[in-house]
Amino acid sequence: MKKIVKNLTLADQSYEMIRNAIISGRLAPEEELPEEKLAADLGISRTPLREALRKLAIEGLIELHKGRPATVATFTKEDSLHQMELRRILETYNIEKIATIFDRKLIKNLKENLRHQLEAVAADDFQYFIDLDREFHLLLAGKSHNPKLSEIIEHVNTGVNRAFLVLSNTLPISAKEAVEEHALIVEALEKQDSQKARDEMEKHMANIERRFLVYFHKGEENQ
Repeated sequence: MKKIVKNLTLADQSYEMIRNAIISGRLAPEEELPEEKLAADLGISRTPLREALRKLAIEGLIELHKGRPATVATFTKEDSLHQMELRRILETYNIEKIATIFDRKLIKNLKENLRHQLEAVAADDFQYFIDLDREFHLLLAGKSHNPKLSEIIEHVNTGVNRAFLVLSNTLPISAKEAVEEHALIVEALEKQDSQKARDEMEKHMANIERRFLVYFHKGEENQ
């Protein structure tokens, strides 16, 4: 790994570098992440490194263990499908509720996000797309009048399901489709069509599951 350049905080830079190594496959599932070696590789102390590891654990990219090094997370088909089911229930319910009130600022922010999504896909910058995809869904969650619902949606979007989608390498295929699905959701919101918004979100969530299963079955065939 490259050594840290002191622009952002050391913890933030450590997080980005380790995250990139996991997403790119340079760090494999179940690979150990010994703090002493990582800190030496990055040229930092253990304190910012531990902060970075905690953040990666929250996102589901690594697993922390007592008495032994953290490891790169592994994901099962069943766990991922359970997370997707939860997302589908929460996000379709949320969008149906928020779609009845036109929110000019929300529409503007969603369209700006979509524009950046298209740019990321065109540049094959899928790490950036992942961040934008998450932001898109959290913009919608943030409009809920129920703060607990928003909190749970945010947690699900940053948990193991989101991490699996990062690691599954489905993005070169699925990102363009996802942008188109997001655009249909925004169009329904702009028209204040709550049923259409719910239907489009339901389709989007079903397609996420479909794309995952296509990838997963290909992986099984190659084993």
